Amino acid sequence: MTIREQTEEIEKQILHSRACLSSRSRGRPVPEKPDDLRTCFQRDRDRIIHSKAFRRLKHKTQVFLAPRGDHYRTRLTHVLEVSQIARTIARALRLNEDLVEAIALGHDLGHTPFGHAGESILREISPGGFDHYKQSLRVVDFLERDGKGLNLSHEVRDGIVKHSKGRGLILSDNAREKPSTLEGLVVRVSDIIAYVNHDLDDALRAGVIRRSEVPKDIVRILGEAYAQRIDTMVRDVINTTLAGGHASVGMSGEISSTVYRLRDFLFERVYEREEINEEFRKAKGILKALYEYYLEHADGEFDDIPGEKKGGRHRRVCDFIAGMTDGFALMTYERLFLPQQWTVL
Repeated sequence: MTIREQTEEIEKQILHSRACLSSRSRGRPVPEKPDDLRTCFQRDRDRIIHSKAFRRLKHKTQVFLAPRGDHYRTRLTHVLEVSQIARTIARALRLNEDLVEAIALGHDLGHTPFGHAGESILREISPGGFDHYKQSLRVVDFLERDGKGLNLSHEVRDGIVKHSKGRGLILSDNAREKPSTLEGLVVRVSDIIAYVNHDLDDALRAGVIRRSEVPKDIVRILGEAYAQRIDTMVRDVINTTLAGGHASVGMSGEISSTVYRLRDFLFERVYEREEINEEFRKAKGILKALYEYYLEHADGEFDDIPGEKKGGRHRRVCDFIAGMTDGFALMTYERLFLPQQWTVL
């Protein structure tokens, strides 16, 4: 018996009956010989961590554009925090930790530079529209490994493309939005637990809002300290799911309604704040100019980037822009549109 087979046997013994077992995965788009050391979900996690798109997340905006300080979140630290929260919940519920980790680490691979401002402008100008969760799936299915993709398992791909909520329901009953596994649902709820807390923490650090401005009922129910709020939400998800017999991943009425109020507060006071939006309008202008430039100069520019007939030039330009880091987008804009200093020999 291989080490992988031993691990799969251990999963059968200790995981909940509704957990997603590695040995019962629905497989990959292209069948592969199983590894003798790692389960399919462990291999997926490793492929994501070693991907180029994952490394680029460290230079992509979470909320604050080019903040002056070393402690503000980036897209990379966000996915790491989501992964930690998801693993804590999964272990308590006896679900598959390797699966939740793979989904969590891969869920934002398709995010644009400049956060949701980048996603917004690509949605406006790209004929096919743009959604970061669909782009994340495109990254792992097609763009990575020079057009071969990562060939991830069905369950990880499903969790990635169904993690996003926007301002919608945290746990939707819509089959098109609901992950097919409990592990996927854990990541979906862990995503909002992570971002409402770390975005509030960053906003307080930046002085965008004062602690006294956070509604008192939110503080009373969730807690005042960052760690306390996360602990309250995580414990509620675990206890509610256990009480429901693992029928689904749940959150109690009081906690979920409070999380919605906290999210609304962040939209009003942080995400849609005029000072922040003014900077993001500049960022949108940069990406729009780059998009239009590359539409006119696509020939020869993307020879080393995977392409496909469907979507044509717009699709390849959209992929290229979405894959940029904040710094690369700024550097490219400066090179293309700003006067350069003469070098005197």
